Amino acid sequence: MSYRYELRFTGSGGQGIITAGIILAEAASIYDGKKAVQSQAYGPESRGGASRAEVIISDEDIDYPKATSIDAMLALTQEGYTKFHKDVKSGGIILIDSDEVKDVPRGDFKVYAFPIIATAANVLGKVITANIISLGLITELTKIVSHDAIEKAVLSRVPAAFLELNKKALHTGFEKGATLAPLS
Repeated sequence: MSYRYELRFTGSGGQGIITAGIILAEAASIYDGKKAVQSQAYGPESRGGASRAEVIISDEDIDYPKATSIDAMLALTQEGYTKFHKDVKSGGIILIDSDEVKDVPRGDFKVYAFPIIATAANVLGKVITANIISLGLITELTKIVSHDAIEKAVLSRVPAAFLELNKKALHTGFEKGATLAPLS
């Protein structure tokens, strides 16, 4: 039986949402041998405007590259959560930044909350690693790509001077994701 898994990442410009989508698609297609497409949308502002990345992963050719029934969503901002959570299908997963998304409507999906941006700033010392922590969390929660594939994709995308920092960010996401329970 074939599968199609749709993911949406939302946040604001400068948070690395688009980069996270690209990395996830590369992990799936280059390192795990799956089919993947990635698309993106962002406001006219380069920093601070709303941004969205979508990734579709399948074991067959992807004939329609638009996400319409989201299996998993990441929301780093309240605006992104409010605007896009309605597209998450029954039984889906939503990962929110617990410090940024306060109004969390309930639905027939699982919501996981973690202080992603605060962890990036306070534990790793670099807010810019929030997207990589998010990739670790999403990978752990969904199992849509292997740990090895996402790590190789992350490390192939970051500057050499930041390899260890990003590896630590990814593994922080793996570790925290393994302990998260959905909100009740």
